[in-house]
This record gives sequence, C-alpha cells and structure tokens, in this order.
Amino acid sequence: MSSSQASYSGQIFSKLRKNKAALLGLLMIIISFVIAIFAYFISPDPSPFANRIILEIGGKRPGYTQSFLKLKKEKKVGATGIGQQLLNGREDPWLYIPVEAFEIKGDSMIVNKLIDEGLTERQSYLLSSLAASPVTTKQFLLGTDKYGRDLLSRLIVGTRVSLSVGLVTLLISLSIGLVLGAVAGYFRGRTDNIIMWFINIIWSIPTLLLVFAITLVLGKGFWQIFIAVGLTMWVNVARLVRGQVLAIREMEYIEAGKALGYSHFRIISKHIIPNILGPVMVIAASNFAAAIVIEAGLSFLGVGVQPPQPSWGLMIKENYNFIITQNPMPALAPGIAIMMLVLAFNMLGNGLRDAFDVRA
Repeated sequence: MSSSQASYSGQIFSKLRKNKAALLGLLMIIISFVIAIFAYFISPDPSPFANRIILEIGGKRPGYTQSFLKLKKEKKVGATGIGQQLLNGREDPWLYIPVEAFEIKGDSMIVNKLIDEGLTERQSYLLSSLAASPVTTKQFLLGTDKYGRDLLSRLIVGTRVSLSVGLVTLLISLSIGLVLGAVAGYFRGRTDNIIMWFINIIWSIPTLLLVFAITLVLGKGFWQIFIAVGLTMWVNVARLVRGQVLAIREMEYIEAGKALGYSHFRIISKHIIPNILGPVMVIAASNFAAAIVIEAGLSFLGVGVQPPQPSWGLMIKENYNFIITQNPMPALAPGIAIMMLVLAFNMLGNGLRDAFDVRA
C-alpha cells in the first residue's frame, strides 16, 4: 500500500471513529453476529429451532415463572457434540411437564399437573422415569408464544435467519452487481446498452412481486428465500458501479494501464474496483438492512422461512393476535428486534457515507 493510500485510509477510519452513531451501529451489528453464532449456547432453550412446545403455558407474560417435572423421553437421546450444538442445537432428553405442587411417596412422585390457568390434575410418576433432579423452575424473561415456547430463545435463534439472509443477499447482489456494472461502464457501447436494458427491466418490476415469482419457482424454504432476495437486490449495486466506472475509466492511471498492455480483466479488478469500494460499501450496508426487512415481510406472508424454524417475521405472524390483548410482547419483541438491527445497519451506512464523503 502506498503512503497516499495509507493516508486516505487513515482519514476514513478517523472520520468513522468520530461518528458516534456509526460506532453504535457497528457495535450492535457485532453483538448481533456473536448472538447468532453462539445462539444455542446463549438460548435458555437450546433445542433445535428453540422449539420446546409446552401448550399449557402458552401466551404467558414477560417474567412468568413455572416449575416443571423432567420426564424421560421414550426415545433415548444421545450426547451432542459442541460442533453439532453450535450448528443445530441439542435435542432435549426430557419432557417438561408444568406442575403446581409435588411430593415423593415411596418410589413415585405425586404432582399437580397444570392443565390451564387455575386448573390442575393430580398425577403419579415413577421416580425411575424422572431426572435425577426431577423438578426445575424456569423463568421466561420475555414470556411465551401461543405454543408455550420461550420467546427469548426464539428471538435469539431467529437472529441467525435475519443475519444469514442479509449476508447471503449481500454476497449475491455484490457478485452480480459488481460484474455487470463494471463491464457495462468499462466497455460502454453495445455492451452497456444491453446490460442497461436488462437492468431497467428488472428495475421496473416491484421487488416483492419479483421475489414472489422467484419463490414460486424455487419453492418455500430457508435457502430459497436467500437466493430469491439476493437475485432482486443486485440492480442498485450495478447502477452505482456503472456510474463510478464511467467516471474512473477516463482517468490517467487507467489510460497508463492500457498503454502498458494490461488486460481488461486486470484493469477492472486491480485498478478500478478497489477505487470504488467506498460507495459500494455504503450501498452494501443499505442492502443488508433492506434484505432483513424483505425477509421478515415474506415470512410474515408465509412464503419465507417455514415453521418451526424461527424467523422474526414468522414470529410476528404467529403472534400478531396478541397485540389486541393485554400481552402484546410475543409480536412486539421480534418487531423491535427488526427495527433495532435495521437501524444499526442504516447508522453504519450513514457513517460510511460521511467517511468516504459519498453524496447519497
């Protein structure tokens, strides 16, 4: 790196460090990624997809506390390695039975099993069918959803979906947008006309309509939604890159590269793209935020991530009827999470724009 490049980079980082909002956004994003990576170690419910269903305690308010009897499952659950738990969680070896009172008599435990609020049923279980410490008490900090699943755990694991769709969308949109935009701006002429004609066609189709069409072709699911959103967000990257390349291609150092016999690929990849990364990084942050919102909207409409995998948009869909009750948290919590993460990326994007002195 030359001294001028080092000086320019230093100025960028200096401006970014002075922008408190951008640093706050970056901190929130880093924390979100840490939560997403270690979701199953942080989550109170480490079962796959945080999908421990306990119907008797559905729709409980934040801070709800309940005692549970830990009953062995009929199917033996093997040990889970750290790597497996990191990726997919750990299958629960116990059935959690909500109880109000319990006592041990001989080789049995007599409990008052919770059926509904204020309603219990007396039942007996052999101690041999229970855990060594048969009764545990759990607190649900954000309450439970309508299926009795821990809302905080679903929220934590759902962070993976939002960040994953943003990351994959970013990679797809940058890959396509950089290539097409650079080729169009560098070669101009008929190549530029054909690429811009294609870009304008895609640009004219509403984003959600295009995502619906791609989803219908690829089907519903985790990876399908990543591809569908990614294939719709490359257009603004390509338009930006094309404009930047058109401005740079006439500069002296590009002409010098041509005179030295450098290939078009080398000039584009080594001399043009590194000099337009500033504006690209700004629009990348914006695309990341937009992808999170689009994924949440698609999941809410039922064409995104499918149950039981937790997605913030799907969580809102499953629990939006709680908004009109006295316990709106199951729907508000994922909505607030979406808002905070999108705000973080927008603050970082604004900070990058100011640091690179890019005009929006």
